Amino acid sequence: MPAFAEPSRFTDVPRVRVGGLPLLVHSRAEGARLIVVEALARRGRQEPPLFLTSANGNVIARAARDPQFRDLLEQADGIDADGQPLVIASQWLTSAPIPERSATTDIFYDVAEFGAARSLRVYLLGGREDINAAAAEGMLRRYPGLILAGRRNGYFRLEDEADIVADIRDAKTDLLWVGLGVPTEQAFVVRNRAHLAGVGVVKTCGGLFDFVAGKNSRAPQWMQDHALEWAYRLWLEPRRLFWRYLTTNIATVLLLALRTGDAVPERAKR
Repeated sequence: MPAFAEPSRFTDVPRVRVGGLPLLVHSRAEGARLIVVEALARRGRQEPPLFLTSANGNVIARAARDPQFRDLLEQADGIDADGQPLVIASQWLTSAPIPERSATTDIFYDVAEFGAARSLRVYLLGGREDINAAAAEGMLRRYPGLILAGRRNGYFRLEDEADIVADIRDAKTDLLWVGLGVPTEQAFVVRNRAHLAGVGVVKTCGGLFDFVAGKNSRAPQWMQDHALEWAYRLWLEPRRLFWRYLTTNIATVLLLALRTGDAVPERAKR
């Protein structure tokens, strides 16, 4: 990992409004380092975890039409730009451009590399049982310095949550990855945040475990760089994604054009 400069906390990171949401303005490497720094700084402190999530075109469009989902996002301590179109909009339409995309599938490995040297305790929540197990195994094989505090697949009932949250908390988790899909994962964090006191950082991650386990593949780098990763995913999963992209892409473009621009005032420190 490269050397890092300030900021030293997420509260120090500037935000800029993109598509109507306040997104963090930092490099991918800075974001990864801050996740680890915050998680370790909160060890032994019985307080609710830092809540981090991310946004892409689908999230931008959903937040605009669903006030309840937008409220979930606004309770997060930070929102990363997980989609290249959001980065491009910030660079064209604001005076505080986001320097690069912070894709969760990249941040995961950056965090693992930085955290492995510091015995970061990680918990994986979400995905099918075989996918979750394969993701955990692959993570530990590649980064043996990490500690697997625990793992749990994402198929459970609402009445099971109390026991799951207790297991996460009792495992002395530094960093909890929650991959339950949008908006279920954000709702899970907000609903259980107070009961997760003692956990350092919670980061939502969508379908991350499918990639870590090797089930899904990333788009070629040139497609990622030119905001075309959606086209690659559509080619892989046309039945699941065609209607989503048909209904959200135009709305996302309009939202990026009309609701991007102003810097966001610094959040009050928690």
